Amino acid sequence: MAFHFSLATVLRVRVITEEREEGILQKILFNISKVFDDLERIDSRIEEADDSRHAEVLKPCIGLDVHACYGAVKELKQCRKDLEDKIQKLEEARDKQLAIYEAAKRNREMLTDMREKKRIAYEIEMNKREQKTLDDNYISRRGRS
Repeated sequence: MAFHFSLATVLRVRVITEEREEGILQKILFNISKVFDDLERIDSRIEEADDSRHAEVLKPCIGLDVHACYGAVKELKQCRKDLEDKIQKLEEARDKQLAIYEAAKRNREMLTDMREKKRIAYEIEMNKREQKTLDDNYISRRGRS
């Protein structure tokens, strides 16, 4: 007779739930990382534009080019602000998802621990039964001799 855990189906559902919540958390973390990379690229582009402007400050240029350069920097700074807002929203989502994931993990661990305790108790009981059978067989053989 093999070990059977009566809540095995519930445990499988909780494992699936935990894995799903972990996947969502991983996606959020990936998005945060991606936004930080975008933020670094924008910072480097702003720095390049500033360096370019400073290098050409004494050179004669058309006002339209200067205006376009300032417009591009303004646009980059707005994009940077938007990315910072996005990071804040993603971090809030990460915190919420982390709480959901930890709850799912606790629920799964509770059932896993329960299953392990029942399996150990089952194995102990099976070992006792097996030993009793061996003892009974030994006693019956000794009784016939």
